[in-house]
Amino acid sequence: MNRKEFLRSAGAAGLGMVFVGKEVAAAPIAAALQQSTCTLVPSETAGPFPLDLSENSRFFRKDIRDGQQGVLLTQRLRIVGASNCQPMRNVRVNIWHCDKDGLYSGYNVANNRGDANAIHLRGYQFTDANGEVEFTTVFPGWYSGRICHIHFQVYVSSTYSAVSQLTYDIAAKNALYAANRTLYTKGNDPLGYTQDNIFSDGYALQLATLTPNAATGGYSSFMQVTVQGSGTTGVGHIEKETAKVFELGQNYPNPYRTTTTIPFTLKQSSTVRLELWDLSGRKVATILDNRTMAAGDYTVPVNLEALNLPIGNYMYQLVANNGEGTFAIPKMMTVMR
Repeated sequence: MNRKEFLRSAGAAGLGMVFVGKEVAAAPIAAALQQSTCTLVPSETAGPFPLDLSENSRFFRKDIRDGQQGVLLTQRLRIVGASNCQPMRNVRVNIWHCDKDGLYSGYNVANNRGDANAIHLRGYQFTDANGEVEFTTVFPGWYSGRICHIHFQVYVSSTYSAVSQLTYDIAAKNALYAANRTLYTKGNDPLGYTQDNIFSDGYALQLATLTPNAATGGYSSFMQVTVQGSGTTGVGHIEKETAKVFELGQNYPNPYRTTTTIPFTLKQSSTVRLELWDLSGRKVATILDNRTMAAGDYTVPVNLEALNLPIGNYMYQLVANNGEGTFAIPKMMTVMR
C-alpha cells in the first residue's frame, strides 16, 4: 500500500454536531470551563476556504508550516467523548488556518489572493492514547470580519465528524502581535468575540490557551474538544465492512517504552501486510510483508530498537487482501512520556 492509500483508509467525513455554548465575561473563566467539562463543542462552518485533506497525501504531517513566516505555535488538542469524558483514540483531526497576513493556501480568489497550488498551514494527525494531537505551525493572523481563529475537524467514524473553530484570549493574542510587528504588519486584531459572526453566540467551549514556550522561543496552545461518543471511535460503514474480514486491536502495552505487541484477528484467509508510519507521513517499516495467513488470532511483537527506529509515536496499519477486496485500518501507538 502506498502513502495515498494509507491516508484514504482513515475514512470519510460525516455530519457535524450542533451545540451552542454561552458566552462568559472573563477569558480565564472560559478557558477553565472548557478544560473541566465534557460539553459538545459547538458546530461551525468549515469555510470560507476548506480543502478535503484526505484527497492529498501530503496533508498527513505534524509540521504544517511549509516555510511560512510567523511566530512558532505548538497547537495541541485533546479529543474526549461526551458520554464518559474519556480520550478518543485513533481519530483523525484536521486543522487549517490563514497565514500571518490573513490569507489561506489553496485559493486565489477576489477576497483571498493566496497561492492556489500551495498547501501550507493545513494538515492532519491521529489522536494518541491520551486522545491528543499536536501540530507545529505559525500563529495565524486575522482578516476583515473575523477574529483570529483556527479551523478543525474531528473524524470520529466514516459516518460522523465534528467541525468547529478555536480562538484565543484577546489580550494574550494582541500582546503576541504587538511583540512581533515586523511579522504581523496589520497590527492588533480589532475585533472582540461578540463582533465575530462565529463566536458572537458564545466562545467558552472554543477558547484555547496561549502561553510563551521558552524551549521553542514561540508559543504553546491547548484546547479540549468534546465530541459525540464514549471514549472510543464510532463505527460506520467502512469499519463494519472491514470487520467482516479482520479486527485490529490496540497495541499493548499502550503507552509503551521500547517494545509493544499488536494483536489482530483474521476472519478470512488473507494476504496480510503490517506497516509502521511516522507522524510526518512516511512509511518507516514493514513488519509483515504480504504474508498469506489463515483465519485466526495473531499477535505481532514490535521492537523499535531492533527496527533501528527512534522511540516515539507511530501509526501502525494492517492491510488485508482477499477475494472480497483490500481492507485497511490504521491505529496510533503512543510512547510512554
